[in-house]
Amino acid sequence: MGDWDLRRLRVLRAVDECGTVTAAAERLHLSPSAVSQQISALARQVGAPMLEPYGRRVRLTPAARLVLRHAAVVFGQLERAEAELAGYLHGEAGEVRVGAFPTAISGLLVPAVARLRVAAPQLAVRVVEAEADGTLRLLAAGDVDLALSLSVGAFGRGPGIVGTHLLSDPLDVALPPGHPLAGAPGLRLADLAREPWIYGAAGPWREITREACAEAGFVPERAHTAADWTAILAMVAAGLGVALVPRLASAGRCAGAVVRALPADLPVRRVVAAVRAGTERTPPLRRVLAELAAVARTVQAG
Repeated sequence: MGDWDLRRLRVLRAVDECGTVTAAAERLHLSPSAVSQQISALARQVGAPMLEPYGRRVRLTPAARLVLRHAAVVFGQLERAEAELAGYLHGEAGEVRVGAFPTAISGLLVPAVARLRVAAPQLAVRVVEAEADGTLRLLAAGDVDLALSLSVGAFGRGPGIVGTHLLSDPLDVALPPGHPLAGAPGLRLADLAREPWIYGAAGPWREITREACAEAGFVPERAHTAADWTAILAMVAAGLGVALVPRLASAGRCAGAVVRALPADLPVRRVVAAVRAGTERTPPLRRVLAELAAVARTVQAG
């Protein structure tokens, strides 16, 4: 039977709804002869007549009704596709896979997803948890569409990757309760140069800790190795050492440790959102990035 021509099917539907070729032609802004030609061409394709006289009007033949019944399914699917495409083009539909490290998930991504579920419920965000350096590997491999990571020197930049700064997350210092400096006014990072330190063995967080201490003029002595913030704060609370803790990570987790800001040093970690080059203007990605940026501004202001 060959390929179906949607124009012919729409003409057939119009004739069925209007009852006459002339009325269908007026609705479709065609001449009656053009409508008749489309119906005749469809009849030749199907191999059966499409219309039969019915008083002063015409009506569909059984073959035409069979065709139109299936055409209705096609038209409905096309209308749904058009609606979904319109939502996609406005950043209100589609799917975005986001790789993020734990504190970025709780502090930035979850609030952004909550906003999107209200503003764009047809836009699905799939979350993949990974360490900060691992999210970029997921992005490069095509396993996620957007990566939340940390910027350390040249870290986070690579061929084919486009990064956007989201947040400068302040670094506070966690001290054991009863530590001589726990309540000291004007605490500086350099005051803790001889303390035992707790931080990770590898990855961007180790580099962030070392860089902050280097700017304060010392190399931190790592007494214990840990990456989980709950574990780090528990070790600090037990008196095993001190640690730099991002403010996003320490919120609600102090559990006995004394957390002090360092306003004189102002150490920060920089949270970045990265996408593959060429995808940054994709509407769903732009929408997710916009919500993440809005949440980051709220967090920064707070």
